[in-house]
Formats: sequence, structure tokens, C-alpha cells
Amino acid sequence: MASRRDLVFSLGALALSSSLAAVSRAQGARIPLVGYLEPSAPQNNSSRFLDDFRQGLRELGYVEGRNVQLEIRWGEGALDRIPSLAADLVRHKVDVIVAVSSPSVSAAREATRTIPIVMPLSSDPVGDGLVASLARPGGNITGLSLMAPELGVKRLQLLKELFPGLTRPLAVVWNPDYAGMRARFRETQGAAPAIGLGVESVEVRDSVELGRAFERLDRRPADGLVVLVDPLTVSQRSRIVEFAARERLPAIYETSIFVEAGGLMSYGPSPDELVRRAASYVDRILRGAKAADLPIEQAAKFELVINLKAAKALGIAIPQAMLVQADRIIE
Repeated sequence: MASRRDLVFSLGALALSSSLAAVSRAQGARIPLVGYLEPSAPQNNSSRFLDDFRQGLRELGYVEGRNVQLEIRWGEGALDRIPSLAADLVRHKVDVIVAVSSPSVSAAREATRTIPIVMPLSSDPVGDGLVASLARPGGNITGLSLMAPELGVKRLQLLKELFPGLTRPLAVVWNPDYAGMRARFRETQGAAPAIGLGVESVEVRDSVELGRAFERLDRRPADGLVVLVDPLTVSQRSRIVEFAARERLPAIYETSIFVEAGGLMSYGPSPDELVRRAASYVDRILRGAKAADLPIEQAAKFELVINLKAAKALGIAIPQAMLVQADRIIE
């Protein structure tokens, strides 16, 4: 005999299936077309974020080729390609565009003011002029934001807790050409004085400039690194992590992908979770909701990830209190 739980699940699945069928009928039996725009270069024609987005769709009952179709465009790491790719999605008359990262959102907005745009990983959508407010975006853009007031402070506090003897400024590695990054740099810069730390801006726009930044830090060493994430720093994460290890520099990163590559620790929202959640915005829009009326969500959950092998190489023992706080420990 079926359990109550099985019955509830079956009824829920039936309701979801019926609702999605209604969406399809509303589209005139046409399968909704979702544009996906990511600046990164794909690996095996996919990426970590595309996998996350697809998982989010599956959890909502969408099956590619049956009740949704994806039109995917890759920037291959070249930001200057993004505007033409966004325009191409508009020409394909997609029903909604998922624009992964702030430059993708900016390019999509230039390409269309009518097709809904969902941003999973925006930095400062209000400050960047993309939306009127978080509560009432007011245009054709909605989604989620990485920004949270406490993030810059918390990262610096974690470094100070591990390395109380820090005296020289911390080097903040960031890409000023990447939309939304200035707000994240200012957040870190503004948080430093209250913790008794200084920060030095280290701007990197490409891999060559990153090499020059390493040379500069060799000549004028910093006491530590704070690395802000964008497609450039992600693509160069092995170089950054290896440089920090070689120079024995304490470093903290915005996302765990650097810690998985051998970095010391990261603190911030999980981008994988945000991209999965973006699927719910797509779902609501396909059901008839307007982007202008969907409030932009800010990250509410943050994860601390620590790499014990990296800590050992630096000759430090992570305090038990910090280990207890960690959401994930890499050994």
C-alpha cells in the first residue's frame, strides 16, 4: 500500500506536470526557449554553472526537449564577445535570458529592453544602474545578487583571526573591467580600517597583467591576499593559488573553487546554489510573472571553506573555534 508520503509526492508531481502543461498550452504548444549566456569557456560543452542551472530546472519538473529548450552561448573568456552573443539570443526570440555574471547582464540589457533577463550572480545591480531597486526592479531584469554588507568585513576578520600579526596592507586582486567589481572592491576597502588593516588595490585585466602583479608583489610584499572572483581570476586560479603558496601569503577568496584548487580559505555565498535558484525565476516568468515585479534576492547563506593542507604549508593550525564554524573542510 502506498504511504501517505508517496501519495503526497505523487499528487505534487501530478500538479506540477499539469501546471507545466498549462505553460506549454499558453505558449501555443511551442516549447519555451531559454537563452543562457555565460562569459566562461565551456568544458565538454558545459560548465559548473550550466550544470547547476539544469539541475534547478529538473527540480522544477522541466525536461529539455520536452517542456523547455536551452539556447546556449559561451563568451570563451572574452568579454568583448558578450554583446554580440546577447544580440544573437534576441534574434533567436528566446522567451527569457539567463545572464550569468554582471557583464552578461549589461550586454543583455543593451540588446533588449523587453525580453526578461534573469541574473544569478549580479554584484551591485542598483549601483550599476541595472534596476531601480532590489524590491521593485522596474524593468526587464531580475534575479539574485552576490552582495551583502557583512561579507567584506567577515573575510578580513577571518584573516585577522588566523594571522593577528598582520601589519602591512593586504593586496586585493580584482578586475576593474568586470561590471560590478568596483562595488565589491569598495566593500572590502571600506571594511579594512575598522579591523585595523589596510588594503592595496591590485588591478588585473588579463593574464599578462596578473603576471606583472605577481612581480610587483615580489618587490613590495603584502601581508596577505584577498581575491575577488570573476571569469579572469577563476581561469587563473591555479596561478594565483600557487603564487600565494610560494610566497607563503595568507589568502582568502570569495568562492570555494579557489580552495578546491589549493587555496587557504573562502567565505561567501555559494554561487552554485544561486545559479540553481535562478531556475525558479525562469519558471515564474514562463508562467506569466513580469521581471519588473519579481524582487531581487540577496544571498542569505554564506559558507566558510578551509583547506587544511594549505594551512599546514603555511605552518599554522586552524583554531578549533574556526573549524567548528566551517561548512566544509578540505584535507
